Amino acid sequence: MRNFHLYLAARVLGTLGLQIQLLVVGWHVYQRTGSPLALGYVGLAQFLPSVALVLLTGHVADRLDRSRILTACYALLAAAALGLAWLAPGGRMDLLYGLLVLVGSARAFAGPAGQALLSQLVPEAELARAVARVSSAWQFATIVGPALGGFLYRLAPSVTWIYGLVAGLMGLSAALVLAIRVDAPAGPRKAVSWSTVVAGVVYVAQNPVLLGAISLDFLAVLLGGAVALLPVVARDVLHADATALGALRSAPAAGALLVGLALSRWPVRRHAGAIMLACVFGFGLATVGFGLSRSLPLSLAMLALIGATDMVSVSVRQTLIQLRTPQEMRGRVSAVNLVFIGASNELGEFESGVTAAWLGVVPAIVTGGLGTCLVVALWALLFRDLRRYEG
Repeated sequence: MRNFHLYLAARVLGTLGLQIQLLVVGWHVYQRTGSPLALGYVGLAQFLPSVALVLLTGHVADRLDRSRILTACYALLAAAALGLAWLAPGGRMDLLYGLLVLVGSARAFAGPAGQALLSQLVPEAELARAVARVSSAWQFATIVGPALGGFLYRLAPSVTWIYGLVAGLMGLSAALVLAIRVDAPAGPRKAVSWSTVVAGVVYVAQNPVLLGAISLDFLAVLLGGAVALLPVVARDVLHADATALGALRSAPAAGALLVGLALSRWPVRRHAGAIMLACVFGFGLATVGFGLSRSLPLSLAMLALIGATDMVSVSVRQTLIQLRTPQEMRGRVSAVNLVFIGASNELGEFESGVTAAWLGVVPAIVTGGLGTCLVVALWALLFRDLRRYEG
């Protein structure tokens, strides 16, 4: 289990650094521009590389040493954090967005390699619990990261120091992954061709359960994601400061962590598809509640419920992907999955920024939550195999 523990520690530290950086970038950009649309561009800059590189990232993860890919990605994230530190005193916004594209590119390669690597570190019988443990650790870092980011933003002499800390965390993550030793997957590798490059897309498209689960998450979070608007909600709706923003960003992860710990002990083994659909519907309702809230405690509670329901969906989907995909294709299928996740998160941030600029912050959040509920109802009808999936 040494390799798994090194992997887990690297994921925690790397996620901690990214969460600190995301909060600081969002608050800093909004303070400089006062524009929700600028926050949308922050998400778009990090999302575009995952789409542009989707065929390449999965193929690389299935042909090269996944631990070395992950090491290089963490090193690149450390370099990007140092670049943000250099720009922090008042550098050009186009250069800042350029560095965020670099961050998105590193994450695009790290995602498939990291997800596929996990299946090489634990026996298949323990995979569901391992997924839950990694997800719980990720959620823990997602709780601590924003809270720490808000605290540091308030107390640090400048954001340059915070970006320096992020660079250090990424460098340590790279060192931990570098120490992992795994055997290469057995069996001959097919020669590189167009069919091998697009195999992950074809495999997902021909598997109704995978396609339904991945596309459901994409549309639900695309419509219901309110995280990009948290700086606006904190300052203009709840009239709070950066410390409160850190708490708001941490709340979804707090709810997800509690559920993740339960799933690591009692993973979903029956009626998994129906449970996932019900939880995504609950995600939409909680988003509506958050949009209507004018109270910080109620907003925190709704965000925690958003995280709790999302955690069930994540756990079911990740386990489903690992168990229903051959080892030699897990990198490519994971890349497809992560593009959908990236689209729902980063592209969702752009959509939220545009919608908020058009309709206003509160209508944008409430409309998105209702849209998520509608998508669940449609997917329950269109993807019957997903609804009947047992797990």
